[in-house]
Amino acid sequence: MNELTQLEAVLAAKIDAADTESALEDVRVSALGKKGVVSERMKTLGKMSPEERKEMGPALNGLKARIADAIETKKIALEDAALEARLASEKVDVTLPVRPEAKGKIHPVSQVTEEIVAIFSAMGFDVAEGPDIEDDFHNFTALNFPPDHPAREMHDTFFFEPKEDGSRMLLRTHTSPVQIRTMMSQKPPIRIIIPGRTFRCDSDQTHTPMFHQVEGLVIDREAHMGHLKGTLEAFVKTFFEIDDVKTRFRPHFFPFTEPSAEMDVQYERVGNEVRFGQGDKWMEILGCGMVHPNVLKNCGLDPDEYQGFAWGMGVDRLAMLKYGIPDLRDFFAADARWLEHYGFDAVDQPNLATGLSR
Repeated sequence: MNELTQLEAVLAAKIDAADTESALEDVRVSALGKKGVVSERMKTLGKMSPEERKEMGPALNGLKARIADAIETKKIALEDAALEARLASEKVDVTLPVRPEAKGKIHPVSQVTEEIVAIFSAMGFDVAEGPDIEDDFHNFTALNFPPDHPAREMHDTFFFEPKEDGSRMLLRTHTSPVQIRTMMSQKPPIRIIIPGRTFRCDSDQTHTPMFHQVEGLVIDREAHMGHLKGTLEAFVKTFFEIDDVKTRFRPHFFPFTEPSAEMDVQYERVGNEVRFGQGDKWMEILGCGMVHPNVLKNCGLDPDEYQGFAWGMGVDRLAMLKYGIPDLRDFFAADARWLEHYGFDAVDQPNLATGLSR
């Protein structure tokens, strides 16, 4: 019995000295594991006489129970201490700012898109969206593109592999398919703008294979070119934040509008800076026109009852003009230094009350 008392004292000392859960587990295994000192003594009970077993059985079982209880108590104490240490090291003062200053910038494309949305939302326009992958009907046919139109050719359009029936899906070349989807699913009056990504096979200083557009559409019974002109002139003045911007509309051709026009803005260049509202030069910034009667028919609308106007403009191009960005390709270069220079603070939410831009 003295031997068991000494063994218990040794094990108790090891349990008390264990300062980690891993060290405590080593003590448990050495004492109560299959080959532990207590377990080995338990195995000797079978070789004892009944009298010896009657005396040693309760003693060994009691030792085993006390050692197990001591280990469990120590384990709880170690877990509590570890939790306290973790809470102390990870303590956060929630009254302090997350970081001394905000990190990251809003991309100019995102900023300009939000500026455009803010302007047209104030005019009563809703935002509409549609898929990037389109079919021929929504991207071309419904928009009055003839079968032999150059825009259908591979040099302009990203086509997917043909399906079993010979038809091919494509990456939309403009956001106009959303106009079709809206007119086919929504009864006039319609007043929407459509920001989104578009794709064409082109790449240079002012063109990229993927770019951003915003289109607008108005359909009702009384819309006319005067409304179109007034809407776009109001937009340009608000967007460039210049009251005396001068514009002109030149006749043009688009398959989906008739009559069609391109809108120019008066400007002059001073060094690398483009200044609107002055000078004697003109810059084209968007295309527009009255919705073609064939487009209305393709969408199930009666052109004798409804009419409307539409326009489209490049978000990337507008960002370049407004904020003096020289190369469109840099928009997609993922250069943190470029974004730090041209980007916007995350708290700069465009609105007409406090101003669109910084």
